Amino acid sequence: MRKVVIGGIGMTHFGKFIERNLKSLSEEAVGLALKDARVTVNDVDRIYFGNAAAGVVTGQEMIRAQSSLRNTGLDGKPMYNVENACASGSSALNLAWLSVASGQSETALVVGTEKLTHEDKAVSFGAFAKAVDLEEPLPEGVTAGTGSLFMDLYAAKARKWMEKTGAEASDFARVVVKSRRAGSLNPVAQFRKETTIEEVLESRMVSNPLTLFMCSSIGDGAAALFICSEDYAKKHDIRPVYICASSIVSAKADGSGDLVAVRAARAAYEEAGIGPSDVHVVELHDASAPAELIHYENLGLCPPGDAAKLIRSGDTDIGGRISVNPSGGLLSRGHPVGATGVAQIVELTQQLRGMAGARQRPGAKVALAENNGGQLAGDSAVALVTILST
Repeated sequence: MRKVVIGGIGMTHFGKFIERNLKSLSEEAVGLALKDARVTVNDVDRIYFGNAAAGVVTGQEMIRAQSSLRNTGLDGKPMYNVENACASGSSALNLAWLSVASGQSETALVVGTEKLTHEDKAVSFGAFAKAVDLEEPLPEGVTAGTGSLFMDLYAAKARKWMEKTGAEASDFARVVVKSRRAGSLNPVAQFRKETTIEEVLESRMVSNPLTLFMCSSIGDGAAALFICSEDYAKKHDIRPVYICASSIVSAKADGSGDLVAVRAARAAYEEAGIGPSDVHVVELHDASAPAELIHYENLGLCPPGDAAKLIRSGDTDIGGRISVNPSGGLLSRGHPVGATGVAQIVELTQQLRGMAGARQRPGAKVALAENNGGQLAGDSAVALVTILST
């Protein structure tokens, strides 16, 4: 397998843009990524397009890449439509990485795009609700009574985890405070206003113990990556950020074994030949605030039961020992689901280039992204972990 390089990154603002469509968002992100790599559409061998919910929200099915990119000059090239719940973008990157690493392609373009806002909010929530096995009974105590099925699922997991670990709602609020502070420093984040623990706890209760500020929001956006072989990068004077590992796992139908995030992380660490202590900066899937703390343990950033202690220590803050979600994460950068996995890599590439500004983790050399999606047998249906280095 050849070494693979991220050569260009691009990302739109994330937010609620009722007037924008998939074409507009995709075109902007693609243009920015190609410009950053100093290449043109002629340099792109093939395209991997991640999108999760267009069929439900916009009605566009089957040819989402071809229709979204028809005006970019990429028409006629091989395009792959990738749908894998909230992990659609990172799944697209996994396939693109395999194509370049195997020698099938010298270059590839990864695009993650999502349009979630709709005049009828029930349509947006309905899209999320389809990311479960519709024939599987909901877990005990989950009724989807809030209108947001996944927040009810996250809340049920959070309650069990609190009983197990002794974590408190104030610890979840600390995650949000950290997230909003990071978002305030990210010019493309959806939420850029700082908050306090008290404000988070006093915001509207969505599904106990999750208050409104503890939940990721509906949003739109796109992100893109130009990746290439190491030889191509050298020939074209592209500053490399290396993809050292990309692992993907799915949930076991009987719910047995370790969680998908744990298994994906274990495989990625082994592939990269490193451990959690070697990682300097992390972007992880904080669709709800408790998820960030749970993933501290899933990724081995702390021993089991110590996640609350870790968030209280400040070690995961901007500039901390292991900076987590310096982009603002899903809670503040935003969560247009098909774009999320690609946006994580955009942030980590900026960190490894030393170009993240006030969000920079000093001396960052190794970065990790964790992205999961869907629900199956009490776990996320799919998880991916990607490891990058300079």
